[in-house]
Amino acid sequence: MNAKVFSIKGEEIKDIALDDSIFNREVSEGTIYYAIRNELANKRVGTACTKTRGEVRGSGAKPYSQKGTGRARAGDKKSPVWVGGGTIFGPKPRDYSYSIPKKMKRVAMKSILSLKVKEEKFKVVEDFTVESGKTKDLAAILGNLVKAERTVVVLKDDDAMLKRAGENIPWVKFLSYNRLRAHDLFYGKNILFLEGAVKNLSDFYGTKA
Repeated sequence: MNAKVFSIKGEEIKDIALDDSIFNREVSEGTIYYAIRNELANKRVGTACTKTRGEVRGSGAKPYSQKGTGRARAGDKKSPVWVGGGTIFGPKPRDYSYSIPKKMKRVAMKSILSLKVKEEKFKVVEDFTVESGKTKDLAAILGNLVKAERTVVVLKDDDAMLKRAGENIPWVKFLSYNRLRAHDLFYGKNILFLEGAVKNLSDFYGTKA
């Protein structure tokens, strides 16, 4: 299939051939769900933590005599039954991350890209950069291409100056063609692909599942 290539002024300048195996395939909703779920789980920080009786600060001395006081037997102020004592079976920091098959992840990315093409939320832009690294220069370019809403720009390489220019634009995210994120792509209102990124992605994904 073909798509229009836009200039940084928002004008159609030529056509580009898109790989049907990436941008025009059957959408697999299941793989999209699992890919997004996996990314969110991997970002989760399991910091919940409680102290056991061995970690609570305090003396290990017996608080009072075993007999003669009329109170319950007690051997340690750090006992879980005492106020300020340890916690029994409380939460400890844990790792929520897990991995999914690479093939499933690839199918998910292709499905999302195909979905965005069908929804007309996908646009190819001629290769550009912002040599000044200034936000206003990038904002002027984006203003010609999309509305001020959640936008993902897919780069052909790691363009430090372009990323620097976009740091102060809260609704813009940058992804490299070989490090796509399902969550950002799926929830993006606009997906801008640099022309070079489309060609690189075809080489990266095209011949694989």
